[in-house]
Amino acid sequence: MFYPRFVFNPAQEAEIVDAIRQFELRTSGEIRVHVEHKLRRPPVDEAKRVFEALGMTETAAHNGVLILIAPGQKAFAVIGDSGIDAVTDATFWDETAAAIRPHFADGDYVTGLTLGIRIAGEALAEHFPLRDDDRNELPDDISYA
Repeated sequence: MFYPRFVFNPAQEAEIVDAIRQFELRTSGEIRVHVEHKLRRPPVDEAKRVFEALGMTETAAHNGVLILIAPGQKAFAVIGDSGIDAVTDATFWDETAAAIRPHFADGDYVTGLTLGIRIAGEALAEHFPLRDDDRNELPDDISYA
């Protein structure tokens, strides 16, 4: 069976990447967005695999956040590394997912992603403000499977 690959158009991709860059100007944290063609495992498990594959566990403060979407399966996950997990409530990722879920359900991935980036970015900025010696440890672009 053929599954068309989901890709954002250039304007949509630019809007998402710009949202990532704007929040990363306020934090030493790192935010990534990944689009998965077809999930082979539950969304959170796939997000953990992708998190590792993208090198997100290698950030100095362990403060990376990944939003993984699989539009063809209407699935997604939002996860963070141990550093951000240690300073946010246990319900933070579930609440973040709940905030963006209605947008994804309507097929509005750009709004959902920019909202998720804003929520994660605000938490990162609060707990991991930008340092003088900060460098961008991970690419800001959207990765595709």
